[in-house]
Amino acid sequence: MNKLIDLIKSIYKIKELRERILFTLALLLVYRLGAQVVLPGVDSLALSDLSSRSDGGGLLGILNAFTGGAFANASIFALGIMPYISASIVVQLMGVALPYLQKLQKEGESGRKKITQITRWLTIFICVVQAPAYLYGLSALGVPDSAFIFGRTPAFIFTSIVILVTGCIFAMWLGEKITDRGIGNGISLLITVGIVATLPLSFTQNLISRISESNGGLIMVVIELAVWLVIILLSILLVMAVRQIPVQYARRNSVPGTQSSGMAKRQYIPLKLNASGVMPIIFAQALMFAPATVGSVFGTSSIGQWLQASFSDIFGLWYNILFGVLVVIFTFFYTAITVPTNKMSDDLKRSGGFVPGIRPGNETSEYLDSVMSHITFPGSLYLAVIAVFPAIVVQLIGMQQGWALFFGGTSLLIMVGVAIDTIQQINAYLLNNHYDGLMKSGSMRSKPTI
Repeated sequence: MNKLIDLIKSIYKIKELRERILFTLALLLVYRLGAQVVLPGVDSLALSDLSSRSDGGGLLGILNAFTGGAFANASIFALGIMPYISASIVVQLMGVALPYLQKLQKEGESGRKKITQITRWLTIFICVVQAPAYLYGLSALGVPDSAFIFGRTPAFIFTSIVILVTGCIFAMWLGEKITDRGIGNGISLLITVGIVATLPLSFTQNLISRISESNGGLIMVVIELAVWLVIILLSILLVMAVRQIPVQYARRNSVPGTQSSGMAKRQYIPLKLNASGVMPIIFAQALMFAPATVGSVFGTSSIGQWLQASFSDIFGLWYNILFGVLVVIFTFFYTAITVPTNKMSDDLKRSGGFVPGIRPGNETSEYLDSVMSHITFPGSLYLAVIAVFPAIVVQLIGMQQGWALFFGGTSLLIMVGVAIDTIQQINAYLLNNHYDGLMKSGSMRSKPTI
């Protein structure tokens, strides 16, 4: 406890760090308050049924968790920050195929600014498409017509679309300001705060359910918490694990143009076990809508009914088998487009570095690609297991679905990744100002190696 108090004092003494943390907390508070503001013309009391179903897990639970409850509240932030995430993913993927975007990526700061502008405009376009779909989809989700106080008139639809689009753009602006003037990655923090906001209610519902059981309810709660801590630990290992590739650089003498024979400076290229982050899970979840949609096309036929029944339940067997396979496939795909082994090899060659025993150039590129393939396979299996683990705990120990969502998948990995990134930034400020870091060693350089 004394160390924690000393740490807080150290953070408070650094003026810039203190101001950044307070600025971040203030904007996060603004975002959370906005998530409680209901769209004009909507009766919030009539949304209670949608809120109860969203808190219970399933697809609605996922959507509601990512918006911090704003989805079920018909809030001005009901679309959350996900349209911006979708636009960023599209731009990143198109950067592999479009020469124009590839050119912008090579232009440095000016190119990044243009890519940011393209992402913003694409975000607005996605919002314009999603906003009316959300408003008309409320009825399909069971929201009664009485929830719309003045009816769904053209004026209500138009103003609501404007408000929803503006809310998403404002959330995007908050995230960018947190990144620039706060601490941590703003967009990721907004998502994390939304996820964490639904955690207490989900845990409370699961606790009440367990207490109502006649035998061993509290023991099961303790077991669940122990399993949760183990999964968090495994997720941290997945995020931080790297394979270090040794690299040597010839040490230059003071005489220009000469190198000392036999003298070399050894460094490492860190190749991450999970270089793709949570993107494979996001891609896989996006495609998991397809089987049930195809089933609805076949109507009442046997195959149509099977597809709808098997792939509408996110905790079902066939859903999670296909989900796990897609996570493995997308892990390889996303790693291939985001880890440029050819560029790494060229940069290494230009800087006079080499991998011991491997010739510079194509052989180094092939070697790095081979190592990435070998470590990506177990990493993808690891990621797939964490992705389907909520379904495992639901089926094995009968856990509440809303609470089970925190035992794996995108929610857990985002929380772990954002926490690590934020701690590293705070740690850097402390070390730069000659304070002890958040870790015992004074840094977070010690990572699991494979």
